[in-house]
Amino acid sequence: MNYGHLELRIEELLQEKGISKNMICKELDIPRSNFNRYCRNEFQRLDANLICKLCNYFECEIGELIRYVKE
Repeated sequence: MNYGHLELRIEELLQEKGISKNMICKELDIPRSNFNRYCRNEFQRLDANLICKLCNYFECEIGELIRYVKE
């Protein structure tokens, strides 16, 4: 049974706030290759610490960062 999937809105938030991927990776100490996978929604698991870092950085709530897509 397919329960849907989660999507991260990182690309949208970066564009809204005018932040580059290089800047956020450097400031949050996230490897660029890992960050690109999150941006493309090519992940199997989410790291709670990373989600907290991103919410703090973007000054947003979890629901603004993560979207549930029902199949």
